[in-house]
Amino acid sequence: TWGSRLPIIQGVSFSFLAAFFAIIAKVMAPESEDGLAGNGSMAMQYIAGAIIAGAMLEIVIGFSGLMGRIHRFLSPVVVGPVIMLIGLALYNAGAPVAASHWPISILTMVLIITFSLVLSRSSRFFRMFPLLLAIVGVTGLCFLLTRLGVFSSDSAARVNFSAVENADWLRVKNVILPWGPPKFAIAFVLAAVAGYLASMIESFGDYHACKNMAGGGDPTPAEISRGIGFEGIGCALTGILGGFSSTSYSENIGLVGLTKVGSRYVVQIGGVMLILLGLFGKFGAVAAAIPKPVVGGLYCTLFGLIAAVGVRQFARADLNSDRNLLIGGFSLFMGLSVPAWFGSEAGKLAMENLNQQRMGLGDVVGSVGGTGMAVAAILGIALDNLIPATRKERGLPEIP
Repeated sequence: TWGSRLPIIQGVSFSFLAAFFAIIAKVMAPESEDGLAGNGSMAMQYIAGAIIAGAMLEIVIGFSGLMGRIHRFLSPVVVGPVIMLIGLALYNAGAPVAASHWPISILTMVLIITFSLVLSRSSRFFRMFPLLLAIVGVTGLCFLLTRLGVFSSDSAARVNFSAVENADWLRVKNVILPWGPPKFAIAFVLAAVAGYLASMIESFGDYHACKNMAGGGDPTPAEISRGIGFEGIGCALTGILGGFSSTSYSENIGLVGLTKVGSRYVVQIGGVMLILLGLFGKFGAVAAAIPKPVVGGLYCTLFGLIAAVGVRQFARADLNSDRNLLIGGFSLFMGLSVPAWFGSEAGKLAMENLNQQRMGLGDVVGSVGGTGMAVAAILGIALDNLIPATRKERGLPEIP
């Protein structure tokens, strides 16, 4: 409504996981030299403080127009690989999740593809609701087979409504600062800031992917700046409400591509529904009852589509240019390879040693280096702007 004004939804970001895990480990350590040892609630108080402080920085970067000014340094040679990595970096949420029950996952994928690409050609109903119909249909089948005893109690495809019975109808208690007042520590805030930097780069790519998917071309500097600014406001509110930092959600971009629905009005209605449903515990429990293999099949279908949008964006540059191929290919490969090193035992040990030498620096470096989109963006921006090329070769419009 006021931010980027794109049909995109905010959700919890993976970019902050390293920082939050580090805060939890530090606060809940049995013996802490700095006296931070505490329980889970105290850890959440420090996480809330880091989220709120980092959100202030994101607000400043957004509304100052700084993020929008960077727009001129970002060509399709940079943006393309970043968007590809948004989809490719989520490979662990594809087949590994679908493998929990392949028959159900494959059925979900087949129905989504059939509804969105085959039946949608002759039916507006299937064109509007391919994902919803597939999820409801397969989940209904899982529920029937669960009742008939086909799926055992330990089957991933089993529908379990026990959480629905235990959930409250209405959540009205402890909605504001449910863990207590936020606590602040410089090292924790710096770790969260690294997550925010990676998240902003990811959002930059998401804005391009979403607007292109909706048929609107590239986002303007003003749209990018407003979007980042309001993401910061959203994160600050999330910290106050006891949640985690959020960023633009890649899954929704895939939905725009499959359903061809890019209306802000639809997303606004969906946002109001999410707020209302979040206050009713029973509805959240019903959504949580969707079997894991159904979600895995959904991921396999959507995340590849996002990567393909990145390929289309990259193709706007001159792909006959060895310069562009090397920069784009190098950025893409390093965006996959560098996070793999940071996730290895050698990478973790190096970051622990860096933390001991420089308080909290290892968490900052680990958050950036462990995020493929950030690695690809940093390398791509540096190489694309240092190595000479014409604007046409880089895929940028000529300056009149």
